[in-house]
Amino acid sequence: QVQLVESGGSSVQAGRSLRLTCTASGYTESAVCMGWFRQAPGKEREWVATIYKPGGRTFYADSAKGRFTISRENAKNTAYLQMYSLKPEDTAIYSCAASGSGSACSWVFRGQGTQVTVSS
Repeated sequence: QVQLVESGGSSVQAGRSLRLTCTASGYTESAVCMGWFRQAPGKEREWVATIYKPGGRTFYADSAKGRFTISRENAKNTAYLQMYSLKPEDTAIYSCAASGSGSACSWVFRGQGTQVTVSS
């Protein structure tokens, strides 16, 4: 059974940085892709970033471009989201998602999330 556990969420002031970690367990081979989503109070869940295992290609939502960096350590089945210059509008529950080990990047597994609160 694959499980994803996020950590690193915190309450910070605007302009500060945070690094979120997603640790996956239960895989026999690394996930094809891993990603981050977020959901702010009263809003729908929003995709933030994706990283692929082959080649390490990354993709970002416009809201994350230039401020967030997604990375992963395949050997550890761990993904990271480094967030810089945080803004109050980044306040949300950030959750990790991952695909299976096959060829398709589809969000099969999700974590419970970690709270990020940014104050002005």
